[in-house]
Amino acid sequence: MSTDVWLPIPPDEIEGLPEGPDYRFWDGGESFPADPADCAFYVVPYMKPAEVGRRPLPAMSSLEVVQTLSAGTDHVEPGLAGLHPGVRLCNARGVHEASTAELTLTLILASLRGVPDFVRAQDRGEWLGGFRPALADRNVLIVGYGSIGSAIEDRLAPFELARVARVARSGRTSARGPVHPLTDLPALLPEADVVILSTPLTETTRHLADADFLARMKDGALLVNVARGPVVDTKALLAELETGRLTAALDVTDPEPLPPGHPLWQAPGVLVSPHVGGPTSAFLPRAKRLLVDQLGRFVNREPLRNVIRTTGTAGG
Repeated sequence: MSTDVWLPIPPDEIEGLPEGPDYRFWDGGESFPADPADCAFYVVPYMKPAEVGRRPLPAMSSLEVVQTLSAGTDHVEPGLAGLHPGVRLCNARGVHEASTAELTLTLILASLRGVPDFVRAQDRGEWLGGFRPALADRNVLIVGYGSIGSAIEDRLAPFELARVARVARSGRTSARGPVHPLTDLPALLPEADVVILSTPLTETTRHLADADFLARMKDGALLVNVARGPVVDTKALLAELETGRLTAALDVTDPEPLPPGHPLWQAPGVLVSPHVGGPTSAFLPRAKRLLVDQLGRFVNREPLRNVIRTTGTAGG
């Protein structure tokens, strides 16, 4: 059995790795650290272009596990098609909740309270007063109620909201209340002052926030996207922003990175952050804990956490 493990973090910087595997450090460099055919557990380099992370996959004939260090797996899934059956794809649930939820609250508060306007006014030496919307007493809709959506609501709790509505792929009951299925969105959108997108990117959610979705949002509502750029139809969003009917705070865009001169840069009422929901000081300790736990399970042949799909199975 192959025992090579490819890590994008130097193994001597990860305390508690189980003995047994041969740990190879690879963070997306041009040359591979060893023969990809010997790799059994592949941790995809973090914050590298999708084609970089997928590059060794075709040669990984002994592969058993692909572990991402991101919550989403859409960047690596196209590379799984050529793998043999039984390879498990795992995401980084538990790593990014704190950072992404923090940024979500930052984007909401900065947008509502006009912080970008204050920064521009400060650059001009201008005292810019006046009334601004508060988050208190608002209705918030969270679309995508997984671990990140739940973490966002945890941080919203002290803000004296009027209501939080939750939407996921299928309806269920959570500790904080009911979670509505996606089919309830048309009825929920007109009631929300703030709509937060925190859903994975799938064929179901691609362009979920299309022209019809946006048209159902109430006048003056704020759209916050911390999911993936293609969850929003950029052309449809620009049309709404340019009329001033909606505002937006986007940590992810389509295209991404947003190229110079793109109309989103100058659209009224939009705040853009450069996909920084995950990369903070909170990332590395949580990523290391995840890897130590997952590799301990792998070595001891215990069930892995966060398995998203298995190649060669229905839906995999």
